Amino acid sequence: MKKLIVTLLLISTLAFSAFANGSKEAAPAAEEMTSSKPSVILLTDATGIDDKSFNAAAWRGILQYYGESWDNTPSRGTLYDVITAASQDMYIPNLKNAADQGYDLIITTGFTWADAIKEVAQQYPDQNFCIIDVNWVGVPNVREYIYTEEQGSYLVGVVAAEQAVAEGIEDPKFGFIGGVPGATITKFEMGYIQGVKSVLPDAGFVDYYANSWGAPELAKAQAKNWYDNGVYCIFSAAGGTGNGTISQAKEMRLAGKDVWAIGVDSDQFADGIYKDGMSAVLTSMVKVVENSSIDALTRVENGTFEGGEVVMSMKDGGVNYSDANPEITEAAISKAEAAKKAIINGDVTVYGTYKAALAAGVVPTGLSALDD
Repeated sequence: MKKLIVTLLLISTLAFSAFANGSKEAAPAAEEMTSSKPSVILLTDATGIDDKSFNAAAWRGILQYYGESWDNTPSRGTLYDVITAASQDMYIPNLKNAADQGYDLIITTGFTWADAIKEVAQQYPDQNFCIIDVNWVGVPNVREYIYTEEQGSYLVGVVAAEQAVAEGIEDPKFGFIGGVPGATITKFEMGYIQGVKSVLPDAGFVDYYANSWGAPELAKAQAKNWYDNGVYCIFSAAGGTGNGTISQAKEMRLAGKDVWAIGVDSDQFADGIYKDGMSAVLTSMVKVVENSSIDALTRVENGTFEGGEVVMSMKDGGVNYSDANPEITEAAISKAEAAKKAIINGDVTVYGTYKAALAAGVVPTGLSALDD
């Protein structure tokens, strides 16, 4: 493994130095020379760890595991690292290169990696892999983490709708911007709509998919169009693309427009600040991707790593909402907390597929969401 290779190189260097200097003391033992922590590499799509969202959260989990921080990464390049793929045709080469380097764990983020990791994992059966947001790879050495995004999205929908009521918005409309359509992003949209409709049953909705995780200009243009035409709040689940929604919401609020954006994966309150600590991000659907990185690394370290599906639900602390914005009304927070308790207790069912939500009559027809 990579950490052992680094250790042996250090031992060899010190042993030679001791011999050259005539020292009679033996070189330190291997266990005194290296960390007991496993080594890991994070492989991301083109948006990288600066997406302020999904990839950033996975990276934070790695940093937390090693007791380091975003601005203090002394173990980067030895115990852990990150590689960003400029395009999808680099996924397989990056995976193979990481496996050949002998990392104890390889982490990938997002369902666009599914086919590549399935192919490469079968070629490296002794290598530990994990993928976040996928549960259909089905290879024994791949640990697959999925989240109940629909549950957390329900809560931000409740907050947005309650905020509209408190602000006296007449006939508020709500928007959703997705990245690449598919089952995972559909869960965000379905939960959001159900949350809004639990408060405002007749609320109107519009949706749009950019077919990209890294095109904020597309989200910004769509958000401007919607805000100009009376949409009150837009929730984006689109990786770096969604930053365009936040940017546009900031411009609108600076201009005195009463509109909101909703962040995703990470708490994006700070990204929405436009003046005097005021943020255009009302709330965020917090997906605690950090937990996946930490759990996988911990299992590699203690020898309990195994492939298969792992579900991170609201009950497990996998999803939540942010109440960081002081402008969220007490009524909105109270309603969201009540909804959280009801979801955890099983008193409220949140449908995660468009098919199931349509059958239950809790979402409108004509949306762009896809279940696969």
